Amino acid sequence: MTSMPLPTPAHITLVQTSWQRCQPIIDTAANLFYDRLFTLDPSLRSLFPAEMGEQKKKLMTMISAAVAGLNDLNALVPVVQKLGRRHVAYKVEARHYPVVGQALLDTLATGLGPAFTPEVKEAWTVVYGVLADTMISAASTP
Repeated sequence: MTSMPLPTPAHITLVQTSWQRCQPIIDTAANLFYDRLFTLDPSLRSLFPAEMGEQKKKLMTMISAAVAGLNDLNALVPVVQKLGRRHVAYKVEARHYPVVGQALLDTLATGLGPAFTPEVKEAWTVVYGVLADTMISAASTP
C-alpha cells in the first residue's frame, strides 16, 4: 500500500492524544496551517477560494475524522483513497503533499508547544506519510 511504515498503536495514541489537545484552539490551528502553507508555497493560494472560512472548517473536520479513524485503518483507507481521487479535480499534485505535511507539522509544533515532543512529531510524520501516500496512489489510478 505504501512505502511508509504503518503507524504503530503508540503512534496512533500519540496522534489522537495530541489532536485532542488541539481542539480548544482548532480555529487558531486552521489559521496557522493555511498561513504556514501559503508561506511555504505561495502558488498554492490559487487552489483555494478567496474566502477561506468554510475551507478551514472542512480541513479541521477531515483531520479529526482521519485521526478518529486511525483505530480502523481498513475502514479509513477507502475513505482516504476517495479523498485523494477527489483532490485531482482541485488540481492537487503529488508534489504538494510534502508541503502540506510540513505546514501540518509546523502548525502542531506551534499549537502544542512543549507537548510537541520528538515522539509526537514522529507519530504525526508516520501517520501523515501513510495518508498522503494513500491519497497520491489513489489519485494516480483511475
